[in-house]
Amino acid sequence: MLDVARHFMPKEGVLRYLDLMAAHKLNVLHFHLTDDQGWRIEIQRYPELTRTGSWRARTKIGHRASPLWDDSPHGGHYTQDDIREIVAYAAERHIGVVPEIDVPGHSQAAIAAYPELGNSDVIDTASLTVWDTWGINPNVLAPTDNTLRFYEGVLEEVLELFPADAGPFSPFVHIGGDECPKDQWRASDTAQKQISNLGLPDEDALQSWFIRHFDGWLAARGRRLIGWDEILEGGLAPGAAVSSWRGYSGGIAAARAGHDVVMCPQQQVYLDYRQDAGPDEPVPIAYVRTLEDVYRFEPVPAELTGDEAARVLGTQANVWTEVMEDQGRVDYQTFPRLVALAEVAWSDLPDSAERDFADFERRMGAHYRRLDALGVAYRPPTGPLPWQRRPGVLGRPLDGPPPQG
Repeated sequence: MLDVARHFMPKEGVLRYLDLMAAHKLNVLHFHLTDDQGWRIEIQRYPELTRTGSWRARTKIGHRASPLWDDSPHGGHYTQDDIREIVAYAAERHIGVVPEIDVPGHSQAAIAAYPELGNSDVIDTASLTVWDTWGINPNVLAPTDNTLRFYEGVLEEVLELFPADAGPFSPFVHIGGDECPKDQWRASDTAQKQISNLGLPDEDALQSWFIRHFDGWLAARGRRLIGWDEILEGGLAPGAAVSSWRGYSGGIAAARAGHDVVMCPQQQVYLDYRQDAGPDEPVPIAYVRTLEDVYRFEPVPAELTGDEAARVLGTQANVWTEVMEDQGRVDYQTFPRLVALAEVAWSDLPDSAERDFADFERRMGAHYRRLDALGVAYRPPTGPLPWQRRPGVLGRPLDGPPPQG
C-alpha cells in the first residue's frame, strides 16, 4: 500500500515503484489516493477536488507534536490519463491496482473543496482548508443522502479508470472506513435525524449504514468493497473483504464470519515504523520493526481452521508517508523490508520459525547490489548513511514490544 495523499509522489515515481514491485514478484498496488492532507485523483464532474483539495499551504515536519513546519505549499494530483497509464503499466507487469477513496473519515481535503460534504450544522465547513498536520481528524463527512450521491459520482469515474479485468484483485475498490470520530455526528441535528429516520441505535450503526450503502452499490456493478477492519463493526455483506490493520484480531473475526482478508497488521508490516532503536534512525515512529521482524511475520494466524485460512487472500506492507517527504525517504523506509515481505508472501513454509534468516541475510548481500543498480536508497544493514539521518526532527518512538492482537 502506497500512500500518495500525505506526500504526493509524481507519476514517474509510481511507475518506478511498479517496476520495483515486479522485480520482487509483488502483484497488487493498494493505491491510497485521498486523505485529509490531499486529494490526488482527477474527478471530472467535481473539479474542485483537485483544484482545491490537492494542495495544502504548509506541512508539519515530523510527528504532529513537532514544532517544525515546511511553509512551502505541497500538492499535486494524477490526471485521468495519468491513472490510465499507471493501471496499464501495472497490468503489463502482472500487477493489479486497487484504488482507495476514503470515507467517511480522513476526508477533510474533500470537505475543503466541497464544504457541503461536511457537518455544516456543527462547524463552519466553509472555513476548512486541506489539513496540514497528522493524526486523526475530527472533520468527517456528513451522513446524508447528498454525500452518498456525491461519492457515487466519484466512484463512477473511479470504476472506469480502474477496470475490473486489469490485473490481480482489480475488482476490488477500497473505501477506507477507519478512524472516523463520531463527535460531530453526535452534535449534528442532521446526523441525529438520519439515525432516527433509519431506525438505527447509535452513531456506530450510522457508519455501518454508510459503508453498507457502498458495499451494495459496488456489488451491483460487479465490483467488491474492501475496507480497513473497522468496517466489521455493525456487520458486512458477504462479498466485502477486510484489510486487517489493528493486529490479527480483525482478520480472524472476518475470516470466521466468511469474509476474505488481507493481512497487514501494524505491529508487523507498517513500514513507516522505525527499523532500529538507535539515535540516528530518521524520524523514529512507533515500535522497532527490523528486517528480521518482517521476515518472521506470519500472515495466516495459526488459530484459523483450514477453511478459515483459505479466506486470507494475501498480505501487504503499508507505506504511510506522513514523515516521508520525498522518494529517498520512501525508499529508506520501504527497503530492504519489502524484500523480506515478498519472501514471506510467497513462502510455502507453514511456520515462520522454519525460515532461515541467516540464509536470507546471506542472499541479501547480493541483492543489495541489485538495489544499488536500481538506484534504491534503502537502509543499509549497518544503519543510516549520514544524508539519510534527520537530526532534530521529532518522531513518536514507543517503548517496549508492540502489542499483539
